[in-house]
Amino acid sequence: MSASLATRRVLATLLAAGTLIGAATLPAAADDHRRDHRGPHSSLVIGDVQYDSPSRHDRSNRALNREWVEIRNTGRHSLNLRGYTLTDQQGNRYRFPDFRLEGRSAVKVHTGQGRDTRHDLYQDRNRQIWNDRDTATLRDHRGNVIDTESWGRRGHQHRG
Repeated sequence: MSASLATRRVLATLLAAGTLIGAATLPAAADDHRRDHRGPHSSLVIGDVQYDSPSRHDRSNRALNREWVEIRNTGRHSLNLRGYTLTDQQGNRYRFPDFRLEGRSAVKVHTGQGRDTRHDLYQDRNRQIWNDRDTATLRDHRGNVIDTESWGRRGHQHRG
């Protein structure tokens, strides 16, 4: 019976130690869960914006492609932007194709026509859309706002 009592005491001590270790690591695990809960697109931001093409009334494709919004992936992991959208205040919307943005890289979304590459995407429009007072809004495939960038009367305003 004494071996059984000793076994129970050792087992109780191990369980108590495990409980203390679990309680000590719980806040760290909860913090990791909060960080993961933001989702993978939390590293996406609107970077630079070129909204005022030098030749505003020139509707050539070259002039249209001088107008762009840059999307940056500040994280380490690549993200597929398929179904994400980029909109302006007037309701013009660009829906991203099946496009993988590598970690710590950027892509410029040009207004005009062109051949999509790893660094440049094209909306295939025939008129400029970004005004000198406007807001670019990036949304995920579910319509959740990821980032916005406003410019104009009050200068640039960035909301992430």
